Amino acid sequence: MLTDRIEAPWLAAFEAVLRLCAATPGLPVCLLAETQSRALNLELAELAALRLGCRPFRCVLPTPAQAAPVPVRSTGASRALQGHPAALAALRASPLIIDLTLEGLLHAPELKEILAAGSRVMMVSNEHPEALARLVPRPEDEARVKAAVKRARAAREMRVTSAAGTDLTVAMAGAVTAGVWGWTDRPGTVAHWPGGVVVSFPRAGSVNGTLVLDAGDVNLTFKRYLERPVRLTLAEDHVTAIEGEGTDAELMRRYWAAWGDRAAYAVSHVGWGLNERARYEALAMYDQRDTNGTELRAFAGNFLFSTGANEFAGRFTEGHFDLPVRGCTIALDGEAVVVEGRLVA
Repeated sequence: MLTDRIEAPWLAAFEAVLRLCAATPGLPVCLLAETQSRALNLELAELAALRLGCRPFRCVLPTPAQAAPVPVRSTGASRALQGHPAALAALRASPLIIDLTLEGLLHAPELKEILAAGSRVMMVSNEHPEALARLVPRPEDEARVKAAVKRARAAREMRVTSAAGTDLTVAMAGAVTAGVWGWTDRPGTVAHWPGGVVVSFPRAGSVNGTLVLDAGDVNLTFKRYLERPVRLTLAEDHVTAIEGEGTDAELMRRYWAAWGDRAAYAVSHVGWGLNERARYEALAMYDQRDTNGTELRAFAGNFLFSTGANEFAGRFTEGHFDLPVRGCTIALDGEAVVVEGRLVA
């Protein structure tokens, strides 16, 4: 673990992101956290807001008891709020919310209500600030992500193939697509830092084919590079077969089965990374408690495949896998946007 003390470059990184979020003097800023949140990031966010002349305040809730049958990691759906009326009132009244909860509000049930009130939510992924400081978003990131979102929204079909054996089709009609470039400056919007990714949430029955996770691909729920291939067969959104020998396949089979929930086997979202500064090898550089792996979701050219909750398909579950896959070709209506893991200009 790196030493948890305030460092000037880390404070400067938080200040830069708050500036991008239009944090102006006198602006009320809610620092949303829970008792198990990374204390260093909370301190950095508060100091950065004060340096910009904002009026920050803390809203810290108890981290809820574990309710799932297995450990829960990297879901993007914080359970800390649990509909708390006073906390929600404070959030609805805050123009800018810095989300420092462990899992983040991105897929939390309360997010829709918070955004509807006009609040904007900046989710700071639960990373050590050393990683965050390397990945401060830049103004030019916005155009690249918006262009990718436009192409995904216009597509009728996504097809993903790879030399490892992947051949997956996604019907894009009716899919909900969003892009994150790393900050939010408009009321009623949400973003996360690190950013640089586009994801689509397909409608029910839209995903079919085969996804091969090769050695070296990543299981971010386990914060682990795969050592041996795992072959997933998908029919009407759901993983119907998990083939492979060794630890990786065994871990995935056991974790999926532990939920006892068919929705845990279903597709949450698909997309690709756009951040040229994000590093695939970064997961090897941090203790597991010091990384949430958002950098690996965003590294340029990865195919990001996720299973679990997809509210746009009417599925809700805490079981979740984020699986960045390398070396894929991603085509939208036959036109490649990624070729063998490399972004197409």
